[in-house]
Amino acid sequence: MTAPAVPARRTIALVGLMGVGKSSIGRRLAIALGLPFRDADAEIEAAAGRSISEIFSQYGEATFRDGERRVIARLLEESPHVLATGGGAFAQPDTRALIRAKAVSVWLKADLEVLARRVARRDHRPLLVGKDPMEVLQAHVRDRYPAFETADVVVETGDWPHQVAVDAIIKALAAHAAAQP
Repeated sequence: MTAPAVPARRTIALVGLMGVGKSSIGRRLAIALGLPFRDADAEIEAAAGRSISEIFSQYGEATFRDGERRVIARLLEESPHVLATGGGAFAQPDTRALIRAKAVSVWLKADLEVLARRVARRDHRPLLVGKDPMEVLQAHVRDRYPAFETADVVVETGDWPHQVAVDAIIKALAAHAAAQP
């Protein structure tokens, strides 16, 4: 698919629950749009000099969220790029306000069974340690969907190739851009 006009002066921030594909789809979207890609979680780890799991276990979620907000604020000052945010970033009011002011937010949304299957395969997610992935995801739906519903664009993803999601995002971004004054 040829990349249509997208908001050239704004970063595209991918938001959504863990396991939805923000990083993997984001990398492909950046290539398709000819933009740089940034992963907020990777940037947080680089800034902190430790893994997100270590930050959570040593300092707690509140400290992590504060650092996450600061890193995202810094990234949003860069030239336009595709930004994969952490699963809880957009649910934080201050971080959401930063994204809304400086980026186009795209909520990647997928069926919970798909997400539970994906996140159960990996053990690096601190919010899942010792917990049932489906229960955690259901709690996140209750807690985070109200924030995600405020995203500029919503794109359903699923168990199909990432390129299908990339094409859907590009189409949705073009429609969003066309609707702007």
